[in-house]
Amino acid sequence: MSTTAQHKIGSGFGAESTAEDVLRGIDLSGRIAIVTGGYSGLGLETTRALTGAGAHVVVPARRPDTAREALTGIDGVELDELDLGDLDSVRDFAERFLASGRQIDFMIDNAGIMACPETRVGPGWEAQFATNHLGHFALVNRLWPAIAPGGARVVSVSSRGHHFSGIRWDDIHWRRGYDKWEAYGQAKTANALFAVHLDTLGRDFGVRAFSLHPGGIITPLQRHLPRAEMVERGWIDEQGNPLNPEGFKTPQQGAATQVWAATSPQLDGMGGVYLEDCDIAEPAPADGERTGVMDWATDPEQAARLWALSAELTGVNAFAG
Repeated sequence: MSTTAQHKIGSGFGAESTAEDVLRGIDLSGRIAIVTGGYSGLGLETTRALTGAGAHVVVPARRPDTAREALTGIDGVELDELDLGDLDSVRDFAERFLASGRQIDFMIDNAGIMACPETRVGPGWEAQFATNHLGHFALVNRLWPAIAPGGARVVSVSSRGHHFSGIRWDDIHWRRGYDKWEAYGQAKTANALFAVHLDTLGRDFGVRAFSLHPGGIITPLQRHLPRAEMVERGWIDEQGNPLNPEGFKTPQQGAATQVWAATSPQLDGMGGVYLEDCDIAEPAPADGERTGVMDWATDPEQAARLWALSAELTGVNAFAG
C-alpha cells in the first residue's frame, strides 16, 4: 500500500497564508466539522474560517460559558461540553453526538495544554500526554461510527515542540522527575504518531489523517508560562509586547495549516504526514535546527506501538478485532 512522501508538494501557500486564503473558492455548505478547543486561540480562528465557508462547526468545550461568550456572533456553531482529561466526559460527548445520527466531514483535534506544572489526571496520568493525546485518541475512536461513513479527514494539531522529546517508553507518565517542556514534546510527538497510524487504519474507509505544526503564535496556550520565562525566551518584553512580531504568526495565519489539512483538494489521496506552513513538511535537518519533522514522530512502528498502548490505557479501540 502506497504511503505519502514526507516532502513538500508546492501548495502555493506559505507561512503568511491565512485560513481564509486557503479556503478561497471552497464551499463547505452542508459539511460538519468538530473542532476541539474551537473557542480560543487558533481553534476560534479555525471555527470562524470554517463557518465562513459554510460549514456547521461543533465546538466541544471544557469551559462552556467561556466558549459561549467567545463564539457570540458566529453563525453555524453548535456548543457542547467536553473535558479531554476525563474519559467519562469524552464518552458522554461522543454518545450525544452519535445519537444525532450525523456524519463528520472534518475532525480537528486542536485543543491542548502546554508546559503546565506537573499535573496528574485520571489514574495518575501526566496531564499533557493525557489531555493532548489520550483524550483525543479516545474521542476519535468513539466517534469512528460518524467519521468512517463519509471518509472524513482527521487533523491532529501537533507542534514544532515535538522536537523536544520522542515517546519515553520507559516512563511515559513522568514518574521519575518531570520536565514541562519535554513532557509537552512527548505529547506533541504522540499527536503526530496518532495521525500516522490512524491513516494506516482508516485509509481503506476513505479516512485520511494529518498532523501539523501551526507556527509560533502568542495565544492563550501560553497561560501556564510565567511572564518572566517568556521574557527570558525573547518572546515578549517586560510589558508583555511581542519582541519579534515577524517571528510569530497571527492567529489567522496560525489556523491556516489545520484548515488547509482538513479541506484542501491538494491533499486528496494523501495522508499520514506532518505539515507546516500549509504544505507537507520536510524531514528535520541533521544540523539540529528545529524545522521539519523528526523521524521519531513519523515512524510507523512507533505509531503502531503507541496506538496499542493508548487503546490499553483508555480501553477504547474502534479497530479491535
